[in-house]
Amino acid sequence: MLELAGIIILGILAQWVAWKFKIPAILPLILIGLFVGPISTLISNDGTQWIQPIWNIDSGFFPGKSLFYFVSLAIGIILFEGGLTLKMEEVKKTGGVIGKLISLGSIITFFGAGIAAHYIFGLDWSISFLFAGLIIVTGPTVITPILRNIPLKKDVSSVLKWEGILIDPIGALVAVLVFGFISIDIAPEDAAGHVGGSYTKHALLEFARIIVIGFAFGLAGGFAMYQAVKRKVIPHYLLNVASLAMVLLIFVVSDLFAHESGLLSVVVMGMFLGNSDLPNLKELLYFKESLSVLLISILFILLAANISLDDLLLVYNWKTAILFAIIIFLVRPIGVFLSTIGSTLKTNEKLFISWVGPRGIVAAGIASLFGTELVEKGVPGAEYITPLVFGLVLTTVLLNATTARFFASLVGVFLNKSEGIMIVGASRVSRLIATYLQKNNRHVVLVDSNRSNILKSKELGIDAINANIYNDDLTDNIELSDVGYLLAMTGNDEINRQAMSRFGKQFGENGTFRLITSKELLKKEDVNTDEIFNTTHDFIKFTEVARDYPSIQEIEVEDYNMFLKVLEIIRENKEAIPLFIKDPEGNVDLIDTLKEINIENGTVIAYLGKPMDFEDVVTATNEKGKLPTAENPNV
Repeated sequence: MLELAGIIILGILAQWVAWKFKIPAILPLILIGLFVGPISTLISNDGTQWIQPIWNIDSGFFPGKSLFYFVSLAIGIILFEGGLTLKMEEVKKTGGVIGKLISLGSIITFFGAGIAAHYIFGLDWSISFLFAGLIIVTGPTVITPILRNIPLKKDVSSVLKWEGILIDPIGALVAVLVFGFISIDIAPEDAAGHVGGSYTKHALLEFARIIVIGFAFGLAGGFAMYQAVKRKVIPHYLLNVASLAMVLLIFVVSDLFAHESGLLSVVVMGMFLGNSDLPNLKELLYFKESLSVLLISILFILLAANISLDDLLLVYNWKTAILFAIIIFLVRPIGVFLSTIGSTLKTNEKLFISWVGPRGIVAAGIASLFGTELVEKGVPGAEYITPLVFGLVLTTVLLNATTARFFASLVGVFLNKSEGIMIVGASRVSRLIATYLQKNNRHVVLVDSNRSNILKSKELGIDAINANIYNDDLTDNIELSDVGYLLAMTGNDEINRQAMSRFGKQFGENGTFRLITSKELLKKEDVNTDEIFNTTHDFIKFTEVARDYPSIQEIEVEDYNMFLKVLEIIRENKEAIPLFIKDPEGNVDLIDTLKEINIENGTVIAYLGKPMDFEDVVTATNEKGKLPTAENPNV
């Protein structure tokens, strides 16, 4: 009882440590597992492990192969949750770089690492390529904590994020298929006379059977779950546990029809549901994320504890160092540079993407599962799979967690100032402002819980996130690492203030602003104008102007005097709202938040509302008397 409770407590503690110090959770989990497992034999009184995953005469949790059944099912649930996050519309939006990275880049990693493992360790080709298939994956759970606090251009963070999300199921699929080939290859002669040891027509048919059955059961399970939820066959309180039961059912049944097809089937099932219009998808995703955190916490302490000292000593040599160096410093950069030919990424950005390639949870989990099974079957060289993969996971995570920020600064991709803008609320006004800012080369992202507003924003080509600011949807999004300004522009003052309070530090380091309320307009002396986006118009007035004149106008001013007069004219017009000032270099700032304004010839005032002929107005005003000056602005 103590050991079982200890695993859960240590696992959640490791997750907290990872969150606190902003490192991938897999690092403390594996280190704890190694400490309470093989390393504990060096300090325990009787030389036994503090935690023994496999049951023996005296202790242990799982008798026989039960541990690996648990690992297999847990990996299946984790991969299903990964499939739920895979949005095809987002994949298309990321462009060709991601597609090449997960295809050409995976092929280069597969063959490069496989050839290196074969010649350095002398492993059989099949074992070498199984190792290579396992280390294709990076994974969002290891990428996100590393990049969360490194301000990067959206293009760079987006590439790393989507590579991690997409490559998880691809790497798992490759590993499953290679393992399938190995299992067929070592199978004894069957009743039909097919002899193990050669990749015959029979092996190819088995290979195809895994793919067909995996896809068939995955699509069938996804469709059945979708229909059950849409037709309300399942009550709401049973939705999460019913989906878990369905995942396990599809996994087991698929595996019965074709061994090792279960992992593929749950990935396909997750992708089907993740790209459907399932109304309870977010609720389902939250449940699966929580379940995945618990399973990962237990799983990797057990798997690391199951590694023996002999396994660790097996790869404690110069060959391992050479293999890891080739994978990290040669294979990964070659894959990235070839995959990004013809892209808009600069050389320094390609170097940074090449540097950040930590292997993740799926790699370690499947390696332990397949490696141990092949060792039990007596496959030569299989004993290297688990320690090599675990070693590469630890090496890459440690390397990237400790050097990513420094390397970003070294190659010049570190943003000294986050110029991106987050607008909370995707109303018509917000969309007009976002479109203008985006045309002026600013990264803008709209956030709204209203799905309709988000769809309209995306149709305009604006980055938009369907999220509730009271949830944690935004905090882990590494694509927002370049955001330094926060504009809260909803019609609800409570939501605006909550957005500023909760996300101001993370996304508003250069400025956090909100709309003024109707009450504040009546008594401006009580208003902190430093946090107000516009001091003359509340949400209702903004909406009315945007309804009548849905466009942002620009007027060029020559000097400070002309700037003051034009600004006065705009403010006096009830059908116009001054928004931005743009200098001759194209830098855009909010007018009402600037303490010092330097006006040069070519400076532009941007305002929302009715087009006006300022030349006639200014000329007429000149005839009446003097213009205001910097020294006497009230003339």
